[in-house]
Amino acid sequence: MMMISTAIASETAHAAASAAPKLEPLHHFQVQKIVPLSLFGWDISITNSSLWMMISVAAILLFFKMALKNEAKVPGRLQSLAEMGFVFARDLVQDNIGDEGRKYFPLVLALFFFVLFNNLLGLIPGSFTATSQLIVTGTLAIGVFILSVGIGVARHGVGFLKTFAPGGLPLALLPLMIPIEVISFLARPVSLAVRLFANMTAGHTVLGVMIFFTVTLPVWAGVIPLSFAVVLTGVEIFIGFIQAYIFAILTCVYINDAMHMH
Repeated sequence: MMMISTAIASETAHAAASAAPKLEPLHHFQVQKIVPLSLFGWDISITNSSLWMMISVAAILLFFKMALKNEAKVPGRLQSLAEMGFVFARDLVQDNIGDEGRKYFPLVLALFFFVLFNNLLGLIPGSFTATSQLIVTGTLAIGVFILSVGIGVARHGVGFLKTFAPGGLPLALLPLMIPIEVISFLARPVSLAVRLFANMTAGHTVLGVMIFFTVTLPVWAGVIPLSFAVVLTGVEIFIGFIQAYIFAILTCVYINDAMHMH
């Protein structure tokens, strides 16, 4: 009887362990399908990542619609925020590209607000940070890279290849410098993508750990991680703005380099 009881207890414990949810530190970064869809064999399912990117775009449109709904000479808070964002992006383009870069202003403005809203909305409990996915940041970075190369080729033709051979360089050093310049040039989209992805992932992971300790520890002990979580939330908001700024300004720098071959 004792052996039977032990076996039953063991099976019960095993079943309970199997039924218990697994604790995965990075579960909030996992892409999951919400609406499975397929088109001609292509998987076009709506995932939590794509959903929150659509929410971010909708939030940006709503923000500008509400801010500019009743424009006034003396702007309110919302209109002031919208105008500040507009002027900020315009100055980035003007300072880093010049008058010729005006036609790229809509792109820089859109990239800045898209990255910013994705960064900030990811701080909402239960949301998803699309910019914590390398495939998302990589797609944005590769798009900027292809655009800059296209601008350089369209403007300079074959002369764009001079980018990889700095002027005044002795011929003897060309075999050494050209590979270095090519690698440096190709590293641009990698650094642009990884910087944003790594900052969002690292910050949100630490914040998630602090929140986990807050809800699992006794009340008297949970005060400490809660305090850290509050401070980290403020830091993450600041980092969200900084990363959006860096992405936008590097976009301007790459476009300027392609136009003027600096």
